[in-house]
Amino acid sequence: MKNRNSPQELTAQELYLKKHRKHHHSITCVRLFLLLLFLGIWELCADLSVIDSFFFSSPSRVLSCFLSMVADHSLFGHIGVTLLETLVSFFLVIAIGLLAATLLWYSKSLSEIMEPYLVILNSLPKSALAPLFIVWLGTGTDTIIVAGISVALFGCIISLYTGFHQVDEEKMTLIYTLGGTKKDVFLKVVLPDSIPTILSTMKVNIGLALVGVIIGEFLAARRGLGYLIIYGSQVFQLHLVITSIIILCMIAMALYQLIQYTEHWYKKRL
Repeated sequence: MKNRNSPQELTAQELYLKKHRKHHHSITCVRLFLLLLFLGIWELCADLSVIDSFFFSSPSRVLSCFLSMVADHSLFGHIGVTLLETLVSFFLVIAIGLLAATLLWYSKSLSEIMEPYLVILNSLPKSALAPLFIVWLGTGTDTIIVAGISVALFGCIISLYTGFHQVDEEKMTLIYTLGGTKKDVFLKVVLPDSIPTILSTMKVNIGLALVGVIIGEFLAARRGLGYLIIYGSQVFQLHLVITSIIILCMIAMALYQLIQYTEHWYKKRL
C-alpha cells in the first residue's frame, strides 16, 4: 500500500507553495516598480532640464534611437556580432578551463608549479593585454574572441580545479578499493559531483566573456555593440551609447538566466 499524505500535510504543502509563489511575485513587482520609477524620474529630470539631456539622454530618446536602428536593420547586425563573439569565447573558456583543470587534478606536481602563475594571470588587468593582442593578431574577430577568453579563462581554471578537490574523498577511496584507476575516479566521482560547480562557474564566466568581448570591440572592431559605444562617444551621440549599454545589460541578463534555468533543470533531475 502506498502511503498517502494526510489532509493536514497536503494543506501545509499547498500553503508553503502558495506563500513561495506569492513571495516571488512580490519580488518581481517590486523590481518592476523600481525600474519604472527610475525611468520616470530620469525622463522627468531630462524634460525639466534638471539634467542635460544632451549628456544624459532620456528614456524617450533612447527608445527613439532603438526604434530607428531597428527600422534600418542596423542594430541586429551589431547585436549578432557581439553575441556570436561572446558565445564562442564562452564555450572556448569552458572547454579549455575543463581541460586545464583536469590536467591539474591528474598531476599534483603540475598544479603546484602552475598555481602561482594562474593567480598572477587571473589578477592581471586584462585590458592591459588588449593592445598586445592587436599587435599579435591584428584587428578582427580573432582578437576580440581572444580578449574575451583572457578575461574569464584563468578564474575558470582556478574555480574548476578547486571544485574538483572538494569532492567527497570517501567516494574516491571506495573506487580505489574496488580496483578503479584515477581515470575511473575522475569520470565516476569527480566530474559528476562537480557539475553544480561547473554550472556556477558558467554563470560567472558568461558575464566575464561578454566584458572581454566589449573590451576587444573597443579597440579592434568595426561592428558590434562595443564599437557602437566608442563611435557614439566620439561623435557625441550619447543616446546611442546608452542604448548600446542597455542592450548589453539585457543580453547579459538573458544569457545568465539561460544558464540558471539549466542549473534548475539539473537540480530537479537529482
